[in-house]
Amino acid sequence: MAGFRERPDWYGPTSSLFFTLVASGILPARAAWLVYRRHHGSRSNGSVMRGFPVGIFYQPASVYDASITCSRVTHHDPVAAHCSAWLNVMVSGMCRGMSRHASFRHARSLCRDAEVRTMLGNYEHYIPDPSLDAVLCSHAALSCFMNARTFENAVLSAINLGGDADTVGACCGALAGAYWGLDAIPARWRCRLEGFDRICTLADKLWEGRMDGPR
Repeated sequence: MAGFRERPDWYGPTSSLFFTLVASGILPARAAWLVYRRHHGSRSNGSVMRGFPVGIFYQPASVYDASITCSRVTHHDPVAAHCSAWLNVMVSGMCRGMSRHASFRHARSLCRDAEVRTMLGNYEHYIPDPSLDAVLCSHAALSCFMNARTFENAVLSAINLGGDADTVGACCGALAGAYWGLDAIPARWRCRLEGFDRICTLADKLWEGRMDGPR
């Protein structure tokens, strides 16, 4: 709620309405359902973009279900949840040394949604569409990442698609960061990133507390 109050313009239609309803006193689970009903769905890409810390924290064996739960806090629509879970599985694997293609195959094997599995699992057969839609956004980010040779190339390819460039770029950047690491981010980008030191501190704490075994 603090982030929404401070910068409401950063939030998309689903998350904005969700936090507005919660601020009015409605319980989160009901607020997510009301957003879904009022918008005739909530398969927008906000929960995909914000879910990547789940992929860092949880090991590949448990990240899928954790991602579903996290997404549904704001996005009642199951498609958004399965998109988040797919990309988070890849991030979890790559953060722990898995190759790009191995993490992709692992995510495909775990996916329980037919639409998401078809499009992301056959990403090369579809033209990237940088849409607000969770599936199209996830596909565009995944496609740019899988075809890139460097972190910079991946992110630039994603944002240059246009459309919902900030979210597609963020999702692609999360995948690329998990694969290539912090040092692959161009120094000229890092030095101008708002709150860079704070982000690094939070990331270190998240990684130190990660779940890599039974608890």
